[in-house]
Amino acid sequence: MEKWVVTAKRADFQEIGRTFEIDPVIARLIRNRDVEGMDHIRTYLYGGLEELPSPWLLKDMEKAVDILLEKIRSRRKIRIIGDYDIDGVTSTYILLKGIQRLGGNVDTYIPDRITDGYGMHQELILRAKEDGIDTIVTCDNGIAASKEIASARELGITTVVTDHHEVPYEDTENGRIYRIPPADAVINPKQQDCTYPFKNICGAVVAWKLIWALYEKSGLQREDIMSFLEFAAIATVGDVMDLQGENRIIVKEGLKCLSRTSNYGLRALIQANGLEDTEISSYHVGFVLGPCINASGRLDTASRSLALFLSEDAENAARLAGDLTALNQSRKAMTEQGKDEAIKLVEETADGRDRVLVLYLPECHESLAGIIAGRIRERYHKPTFVLTRSETGVKGSGRSIEAYSMYDELVRCSELLEKFGGHPMAAGLSLKEENVGEFRRRINQNCTLTEDELMPKVVIDVPMPLYYAGRELVEQLSLLEPFGKGNTKPLFAEKGLHVLGLRILGKNRNVAKMQLMDAKGNVTDAVYFGEAEEFQRFVQSKETVSVTYYPEINSYQGRETLQAVIRNYR
Repeated sequence: MEKWVVTAKRADFQEIGRTFEIDPVIARLIRNRDVEGMDHIRTYLYGGLEELPSPWLLKDMEKAVDILLEKIRSRRKIRIIGDYDIDGVTSTYILLKGIQRLGGNVDTYIPDRITDGYGMHQELILRAKEDGIDTIVTCDNGIAASKEIASARELGITTVVTDHHEVPYEDTENGRIYRIPPADAVINPKQQDCTYPFKNICGAVVAWKLIWALYEKSGLQREDIMSFLEFAAIATVGDVMDLQGENRIIVKEGLKCLSRTSNYGLRALIQANGLEDTEISSYHVGFVLGPCINASGRLDTASRSLALFLSEDAENAARLAGDLTALNQSRKAMTEQGKDEAIKLVEETADGRDRVLVLYLPECHESLAGIIAGRIRERYHKPTFVLTRSETGVKGSGRSIEAYSMYDELVRCSELLEKFGGHPMAAGLSLKEENVGEFRRRINQNCTLTEDELMPKVVIDVPMPLYYAGRELVEQLSLLEPFGKGNTKPLFAEKGLHVLGLRILGKNRNVAKMQLMDAKGNVTDAVYFGEAEEFQRFVQSKETVSVTYYPEINSYQGRETLQAVIRNYR
């Protein structure tokens, strides 16, 4: 059962509309995204790269820049240790190319998901020492590696941490104590005493800010700094950051660069997915290109995605892009199988009655746990952990709902875990197999979610008659792009509609085409994507229906028509 709620945030929509020459409905949509004040609205609509915060506002930035410039000048060996997901690979690329352009003696190591696991490990420290590495720079990891970084210092290795994950903490009788690793410099906007104004940036943006500061100090041109923008945008979308403030500008401008990229690897990946004649959107990054980049780290080695970005010729890039696209197809099939097994657990066992789902799928590939957890979370609107058997015990990933901070809840039962980390909305963990049952019991015992919080909410921006969504308004909706987390595609609603001429299309019978007529006789074309036959049965049983929708211009055989895309119905 869904709960439909209307967002009711107040502002002078008429005045905003007059000031910016936009429809008052567009003004209301902007306010619904928590943008207030004329200056902030102007930035939201027209903000550019000149408004991005200075990298020097990040704590320890000056310290990190001084360290690295000295290491580069003295030709000391620098190693970048990244992560195997889209954020980690793009971060690694940005740091590698950025330091190479300054003449640095630099190499990379991206841990293997299966054999190494996430982040810094003692083995990686010892290997660096054997390889004569003088300095380690982390990206998209390191904030939780206090023990490993302390070991590196004992071995005489300089460490610079760049990360964006939550800072580990411990609640004591004297209050909360945050555990900052003993690195020579720690760049992470989530540190309590960091003055950086926007905390919710991804690891690749943190890495880019470090290169930005290094380039400024070295006198390089702004165009050199901005050459990494498309990679920062890919990571921001791929790591599901809120598309607000700085992130919105990075993605908006970065997507423009991506559509005309000169990077052989990105061009080849776009071509391999049939998008070469398409204006690349956040949807394409999140659901087409991004999964291909992630696939290598899930089923093979993330170094293949890094190699794609580093390709120097079109032929090699095309081969690598084809491999990654094929890997992603395999990943999709394996994900569907794992999702079906997880649904069976929820539907047929006591596990499904819990408010926090802890689903143990021993035979599932551990790299797919997070994707499957996300699918189950979407289906049942419950925080979900999917655990799998690994060589060293049990590993897992979790995906949460807005009312439940997954990272904070893991802290509360940390003594059961070998390792964990993440954000309020997503987390990774490892534990001993014998602790799986107790973890499930404790995480649910501690849960304070109410029935209302567990009910999925359909948040409607504006109850609006379909006939009001004319061409001018639909065209103005593009001002709100790019859409994504924190800047969702607008949702409108109308009730009391008659469905006319419904027909089901598509090989899988998952498209319903129809017309919707309101009480005054206005008729609008509409389409529904999903369980079309179920939708048809519902419509046939009711005299009228209420729908939520998004209006768009449909182009077919050179003819353009307005249509409503139905999202929900009742």
